[in-house]
Amino acid sequence: MSDGILISDGARDALSGWLAHLGALDNAAANTTDAYRADVAGFLAFLSAHHGASHGRAALAQVTLSDMRAWMASERSEGLSARSLARALSAVKGFYRWLSDQDGFDASAVLMTRAPKYTKKLPRPVAPEAASDVIATTQTQARDGWIGARDAAVITLLYGCGLRISEALGLRGDDLPLDDVLRITGKGGKERLVPVLPAARTAVDAYARLCPYPITGDTPLFYGARGKALGPRTVQKAMEVARLQLGLPATATPHAMRHSFATHLLNAGGDLRAIQELLGHASLSTTQAYTAVDTARLMEVYDQTHPRARHGTG
Repeated sequence: MSDGILISDGARDALSGWLAHLGALDNAAANTTDAYRADVAGFLAFLSAHHGASHGRAALAQVTLSDMRAWMASERSEGLSARSLARALSAVKGFYRWLSDQDGFDASAVLMTRAPKYTKKLPRPVAPEAASDVIATTQTQARDGWIGARDAAVITLLYGCGLRISEALGLRGDDLPLDDVLRITGKGGKERLVPVLPAARTAVDAYARLCPYPITGDTPLFYGARGKALGPRTVQKAMEVARLQLGLPATATPHAMRHSFATHLLNAGGDLRAIQELLGHASLSTTQAYTAVDTARLMEVYDQTHPRARHGTG
């Protein structure tokens, strides 16, 4: 729902206060904050429409479980997926935790609302050979040699270093030449150190030599064809073309290359917690979802690393 007309000034001020709190204290990323704003604004607009009057800040403390169920039913009837509704509910709960602390009321009706069940889609990594083929294909399919080198360099960073596409495209001219380790600022402003493989350094150097635009300290590292900062959609399109040429499934996306980085490392004997650090995940469970490892492999890791398993104690 829109965050337009029916939201009272008091409710809008409360939402702004919460978002400012997230930005200042929790250091939430801009994209995350925008999503939270839309989710909570939609909820606030629903309350006003549901009660037939502008729902002020004081009235927010009176929200009931019946209101919550009505909102969720309304969202589902408008076609919102269970997964998206669960995300919106999470945002509303976060808002209410803050608001109840600020205004001193019991937010149990909101906080006890159960999220709809949904099946999490596990990422599908590409095979190591397919990952290499994708990089080689993107390098040769572009009309201009420097663009092919650019696409190959970006995708090599995704696969070889486990970067998010936004992190790769956020590199600047002063990151050249790439060191053995990159300091990456990821989601929520969290920094991590990422080793740079020789193949990634070579690919980026090859692109930099061919790039017709100046790469200096204050410029983007990766340029689009018209001399502006390269956008993620261009990389996605290059992957789409390569995927079609190679007969790979639609799940072979730039983000799948990051999944593949994690999965292939773990399959090669990498430590799950170390991979968590490399990916910049706050939760180990997120890293587990990124790694397509079967039960036998997980048991093998357990047998090799768990002290009780090694000593045979029950």
